Amino acid sequence: MDPVIWIVIIFVILLAIRVPIAISLGMTAVFGSLIAGESLNMVSYNFFGGIAKFPLLAIPFFIMAGVIMQKAKMAEKIIDFVKLIVGPIPGGLAIATVIVATFWGAVSGSGPATVAALGVILIPGMVKQGYDKDFATAVTSVSSGLAIIIPPSIAFIVYGMIANVSIGTLFAAGIIPGVMMALGLIITVYIISKKRGYAGEEWGSFKELLVSFKDAFWAFLTPVIILGGIYGGIFTPTEAAAVAIFYGLFVGVVIYKTINFKILFNIGVDAAETTAVVMLVVTAAGLFSWIATNVGLIQKASDSILGISTNPVIILLLINIIILFAGMIIDAISIYYVFLPILLPIMAKLGWDPVWFGVIMTINLAIGQVTPPVAVNLYVGSNIADISLEKLARQVIPFIVAAVIVLLILMYIPAITTYLPKVFGLY
Repeated sequence: MDPVIWIVIIFVILLAIRVPIAISLGMTAVFGSLIAGESLNMVSYNFFGGIAKFPLLAIPFFIMAGVIMQKAKMAEKIIDFVKLIVGPIPGGLAIATVIVATFWGAVSGSGPATVAALGVILIPGMVKQGYDKDFATAVTSVSSGLAIIIPPSIAFIVYGMIANVSIGTLFAAGIIPGVMMALGLIITVYIISKKRGYAGEEWGSFKELLVSFKDAFWAFLTPVIILGGIYGGIFTPTEAAAVAIFYGLFVGVVIYKTINFKILFNIGVDAAETTAVVMLVVTAAGLFSWIATNVGLIQKASDSILGISTNPVIILLLINIIILFAGMIIDAISIYYVFLPILLPIMAKLGWDPVWFGVIMTINLAIGQVTPPVAVNLYVGSNIADISLEKLARQVIPFIVAAVIVLLILMYIPAITTYLPKVFGLY
């Protein structure tokens, strides 16, 4: 039997019996290499070679920076300020949640990490103010998906490395789409809140705004330092991640005084655990991509997609549907490694901009983070709020619709995505 068929069968069976995705990818790669007659020495070589890359250093650095800033209680400072701005607008606190999640995405770069950081504060806060718990959890979980679109983004780092695209350019390209997604969610929150009678709070006085802004200033400065340094040519994205760690420690220890030696130890443990999980997926997915390329699975899959239609519009729509459904059962990093090698030849043949396509693909994966059965953001949110995933899933439907509308706009108007990279002279 063709090794390609064996690889597909093994992978599907492992997923069907609910073997963790990283193990499924790794086992498929090992069995596939044996079936294809590859030496196991090549498996070990590719295992280590897959993570021995400078751009990937940014992942553990950004993860640690996000944990530090969470422990430094920067999110609380930002929330307090944004609440004063939105005031009595219907759904004010829910709108503030979307705004804060958008900003926090420029700190953590991870959807589940953003849910964990903001959910413990915002979900109880919204419930106390009269919001339904499932709606409050849905808003927090969905808006946290913006973290992989708003730079710096771990997803963009992985995409850039696989597709050989400038990570800094991807970061710039993600800004406007990220803001558009946030606006789409805010409009949805407003409509639902007005219908259900979710009231806002009072406007903050000028004095309250001034005091709150002063308190949150150091937190607001974080993305300015990270992104300003990158686009100012001061440091690379990987170096920016390292700078973010030291800046977070400075703010937490010296300014807010919320980090001590005991908390510092816990930061190291949390960051190490999260990094280990992410990098295991990266290495296993890299192995799968390697064996899939060697046995011809990648080429066959690309040819099959191109054989469906010669119309680029239809192919683009088909690819997005495939990625959207893949996001329901596989995590974002694995999708990049499994599907991107298939899609790169298609991009080249149709002349698509890889930066624009990277943003489109990442938005798809952000939607996948809140689309069951494998909806990592919803799992974190449901655990924090102690509600069932089924109940929560019903609440996210209007937000998914809004996100898909924004996705379609960006799909067929590429100039929106490429505008800022051109302004910054990155093309």
